Amino acid sequence: MKAFPAIDLKDNKCVRLTKGVDSTSQIFNPDPVEQAKYFEDQGCTRLHLVDLDSAFGRDKVNTKTIQQIRKSISIPIQLGGGIRDNKIAKKYFELGINFLIIGSYAVKNVEKVTQLSKSFQDSIYVALDILDENIMINGWQQKSSLTPAAVFRHYDKTKIRGYVLTDIENDGMLSGLNLNMISLNLSLTIKKLIVGGGLKDMQDIKGLKKIQTPQLEGVIAGKAFYVGDIDLKKADKLLGANA
Repeated sequence: MKAFPAIDLKDNKCVRLTKGVDSTSQIFNPDPVEQAKYFEDQGCTRLHLVDLDSAFGRDKVNTKTIQQIRKSISIPIQLGGGIRDNKIAKKYFELGINFLIIGSYAVKNVEKVTQLSKSFQDSIYVALDILDENIMINGWQQKSSLTPAAVFRHYDKTKIRGYVLTDIENDGMLSGLNLNMISLNLSLTIKKLIVGGGLKDMQDIKGLKKIQTPQLEGVIAGKAFYVGDIDLKKADKLLGANA
């Protein structure tokens, strides 16, 4: 398991939101390309990149920045936000993005994403953005009709790599990971799981270590890193990185 540092893009800047609310953005670095280089220099083995503008329906705002980030670092990138059809997904893969995280589109179009996973095996994650046990879609603004268990039933038999589980209630709150939610969802799927939302400090990393399984691929380090509460090198050492 690894700690994956996060860059959330809004207006071509590196920001963090609180509970995914668009109006709560706080700029942590106006130069996301340099931030990405820093993460690679620190020995991080994968970057978690989110296009917030696309997630909220503002397409192409960050396209050039995403291209620049891809060109500036050699480590794998997992990208989410606004991937609403197979054509967009294929363009990102052609750009050199290694893994895609698909949320609303995967919930609404199971057959199309299943087909996409056949063409790009082991390269797609389905986003499980959870609030009050509901999977949220459309920039976390709308409840879907599916539970995580239903998504697992649909996608566990496909060629997707796994799932990215985000606890919206705690996202950006520095309130601690919901380890019970993580453990429950691990027990319901045979695929890999990356978790995020609420990471607070090294105590959370120790908690993850206790429930570590080969399925638990990584934890997303966002605001906890930017405010100085998580040391990425120490976190990876503690987790015994095997991703």
